[in-house]
Amino acid sequence: MFGGLMPQRREFFDLLAAHSDRVAASASATLRLVNTIGPNNREDIDLLVKEVAFNEKSGDKIKADVIALLHKSFITPFSRDEIHTLTLELDKVLGALQNVANAVSMYNIQESTPEARELAALSADSCLRLNRAVIALADKNRRKEAVTLCQEIDDIETRADKVLKKAITRLFLDGSDVWAAMKLREFYVLQENVLDCCEEAAKTIEEILIENS
Repeated sequence: MFGGLMPQRREFFDLLAAHSDRVAASASATLRLVNTIGPNNREDIDLLVKEVAFNEKSGDKIKADVIALLHKSFITPFSRDEIHTLTLELDKVLGALQNVANAVSMYNIQESTPEARELAALSADSCLRLNRAVIALADKNRRKEAVTLCQEIDDIETRADKVLKKAITRLFLDGSDVWAAMKLREFYVLQENVLDCCEEAAKTIEEILIENS
């Protein structure tokens, strides 16, 4: 009876790692998308938007698998609520990334800006660290590494806040078209939301580490 318990514990870690892999892949695609924005790159943009959407859809399948496993498992590596919360927060990061990708067409963003590229790069860095922190959860010897990664995610989010404030201030100081400025402002906010979602997921990982130390 108990022989199958450890494989199930391993399966939870594998699914969470796969989910966070989708997060890192989606953030990479979003970074390439933001760096590609331009009037002559429509085909490349469309392909990258589809890549982000593919990762989000793949993440939905993994989320459903985690929830199904929670319902049928007798034992879990940490509390069911923690697993469920972390899964939902990874899903929120993927959703936030897809919102950024969709906004390129929705707001008809014709040109990238240094601030948009910086926010996309910070998002990619944060998502990569989140991926590594989730993977580290499976190894008790990597707890210190996971804590450090979570702290780095928090630092990146703080940097992104500063970039966002500077970007919005510049929008309305340059005397540019108000409608164009409003669209870019919303685009920047969507980008920064990715980092907020990463920070929330990192907090959950830190709570898991504290409660299971």
